[in-house]
Amino acid sequence: MALGVFGGAVALFSLAAMPFDDRTLLGDSVWSKPFKFGFAFFAYALSLAWLLSHMTRLRRTGWAVGTVFAVVGAVDFAVVVAAAAAGTFSHFNGSDTVLNQVVQFAFDFVPVLFLTNAAIGILVLFQRIGDRAVTTVIRWGLLLSSLGMVSAFFILAVGGEGERTRLDANGDEVPLSGGHGVGDPDGSGMFLTGWSTTGGDLRVSHFIGLHGIQVLIGVAMLLSLLAARRAWLGDDRVRGAVVRWFAVGYLGVFATTVWQAVRGQSFIAPDSATIAGFAASVLAAAVGIAVTAARARRTADRPH
Repeated sequence: MALGVFGGAVALFSLAAMPFDDRTLLGDSVWSKPFKFGFAFFAYALSLAWLLSHMTRLRRTGWAVGTVFAVVGAVDFAVVVAAAAAGTFSHFNGSDTVLNQVVQFAFDFVPVLFLTNAAIGILVLFQRIGDRAVTTVIRWGLLLSSLGMVSAFFILAVGGEGERTRLDANGDEVPLSGGHGVGDPDGSGMFLTGWSTTGGDLRVSHFIGLHGIQVLIGVAMLLSLLAARRAWLGDDRVRGAVVRWFAVGYLGVFATTVWQAVRGQSFIAPDSATIAGFAASVLAAAVGIAVTAARARRTADRPH
């Protein structure tokens, strides 16, 4: 909860600071990255806090693992904010300043975020949390978020083009190694998101995967509201199946954005193959949901 509130506060501060601070890094406001990280931690940490509070078994273990996630996440977030406030790069920075050495040391612990998230995912496999729809949300949501974190690590393997130098917001030359973009490491970024418009960008799939759990929570809440008017949605097994098929389609969209990015293709310039991948993902989810709904309606219409 504390990490989520901290993230939300920094996101609001960063958004408010952008019009008054004209410093930029590669054409984006120095407060762009703190805003994005703040929003991400706000959304994800609060979702994780909700999940952990509803665990029915291994609650102490979940609390301990969640605390490690929060502490490491807070340190990771704090150094990103510190680098932005100083007007320099946090990621891919190869300079030997004291601040950058602290930042890069903190980043060495980022894999712990993935490991703790995966550990929580394993813990919830052995218990039901809420009804079947909620349990499905949590299991698929944690799978998607873990894959989203993996895609962030994948950036280091496919992004960038080796060593180069760029000017920071203070006019100092900073050596950079690698980059977010594939085919165009610095690229031209979209407004606010910074996603490349001139090359592939794995931050798209990172965002989609990481926030899958919030999307699935929204779907489950909508189904619960609709259940008051649609008798066939009253069975939590049906709602769980609908959520599961939606998650399958969402996973397909995530996989398609990964494939698109590694081919050096911008998210806003999909080719026919990428469009086919998105279409297949949506179709699979739609067919699965339609079949589930048809079966549920037949069952609900049978005389008891």
